Amino acid sequence: MAISDSLDSIGGATATATATVTDSDYNFSLRKRPTSSAAIRDTNVGELDNSVNGQATAVEAPTESANSMARNGEKIGNGENRAGNDIRFTYRPSVPAHRRIKESPLSSDAIFKQQSHAGLFNLCIVVLVAVNSRLIIENLMKYGWLIKTGFWFSSKSLSDWPLLMCCLTLPIFPLAAFLVEKLVQRNCISESVVVLLHVIITTAAVLYPVLVILRCDSAFLSGVTLMLFASIVWLKLVSYAHTNYDMRALARSVEKGDAPPVSQNVDYTYGVSFKSLAYFMVAPTLCYQPSYPRTAYVRKGWVVRQLVKLIIFTGVMGFIIEQYINPIIQNSQHPLKGNLLYAIERVLKLSVPNLYVWLCMFYCFFHLWLNILAELFRFGDREFYKDWWNAQTVEEYWRMWNMPVHKWMVRHIYFPCLRHGIPKGVAIVIVFFVSAIFHELCIAVPCHIFKWWAFIGIMFQVPLVLITNYLQRRFRSSMVGNMIFWFIFCIFGQPMCVLLYYHDLMNRGEKN
Repeated sequence: MAISDSLDSIGGATATATATVTDSDYNFSLRKRPTSSAAIRDTNVGELDNSVNGQATAVEAPTESANSMARNGEKIGNGENRAGNDIRFTYRPSVPAHRRIKESPLSSDAIFKQQSHAGLFNLCIVVLVAVNSRLIIENLMKYGWLIKTGFWFSSKSLSDWPLLMCCLTLPIFPLAAFLVEKLVQRNCISESVVVLLHVIITTAAVLYPVLVILRCDSAFLSGVTLMLFASIVWLKLVSYAHTNYDMRALARSVEKGDAPPVSQNVDYTYGVSFKSLAYFMVAPTLCYQPSYPRTAYVRKGWVVRQLVKLIIFTGVMGFIIEQYINPIIQNSQHPLKGNLLYAIERVLKLSVPNLYVWLCMFYCFFHLWLNILAELFRFGDREFYKDWWNAQTVEEYWRMWNMPVHKWMVRHIYFPCLRHGIPKGVAIVIVFFVSAIFHELCIAVPCHIFKWWAFIGIMFQVPLVLITNYLQRRFRSSMVGNMIFWFIFCIFGQPMCVLLYYHDLMNRGEKN
């Protein structure tokens, strides 16, 4: 009997055999009856395989004759004979054990190619839970419960009410923008006047909260929340004004017969609707358009589950900040004025809890909160982020981690710069400059200090983009730029910024 070499492994399925079967090969059966070689050769291969797997080849009715039952028993016996014969030859020591060129699962050529690392991921989660549980218990035993309300809410509750009233009056600015668009739709004002009015409205939408925060001695969290809302309103108003301006220009082009390309799948009919503006102001997007992709219904149970997750992870953030980050920064020195080694030790010690808080913030806001808003308002496009954790360069990270802001920057700053003949590199610098301004406003204004650390940190991303792009081309490895991003941005950059702002804030308090 000759055995085919198509086996992939010794312990695999029954091998395919090409054989000349003689009477001596099968001289037994289940019923201890002699079986002819002709009957064996006539046995169906599918029935033999089914019998090997323990499956019955046929189920006869209770009224079947004794002769039919005997024939079926004979077939089953022949199948087991064939199976036994195949097994005897499959598990021979002469069968090859190595048949193909294969890589180890963790080798550099195979680790990212159709390899599942779910088990290692689960191991990392188990280790993180075990290690951090021990650290939490050790921290509580050593320092006790350190969580206080002073950092989150001001002890003087009346000092925060102007910020709340300012936040509640922010819808005045979208309403003013809508009235301006209505006037221009009715040809009551010219385009130059429209641009001037929108500049005034959008500027006031930012300066008004800034003045309120600077005049009030409010809690840091209240100031950050108000500045974030004001920044979102400003971005939405700019998109609303810019989009309507472009739609009016396209409508005039259509009227003149200079129709834009139809392939862009865009509705060029210009119209001003209060309903579309109201939906845009509450939808989880910064880019205005008259209509959006919508889902069919709201999943109420899903929303409740996401709200529970949001509450849990917000509590985790508060616990880490109060129990770990605050004691570390309180027991530190100014990183630019003290001992260099001590400053490095403080930054590295602060990096781990700071990274946890930052990841929780990302999960709470970009995944949970924005998806909750999208579900409640049936907003269809929920690509609020991409796989930024796999970013090979700093530029890729900024293009993937905050998709609403990225789409706004590309739509209203980057592409308009290119259309006006500005070089690509200069357009990228302008984008980072606008981002740096708003990062500085959202941090410096609530702290009542302007040291420009956040601005410098964002602008420092420009040379990092060039460096990581060069390293990516030089080494052609996805890991080099990714590791540089994690180290500079999360391990070094954010903890350093926290220490700088904290000590500047403390120094300001001592001077006052």
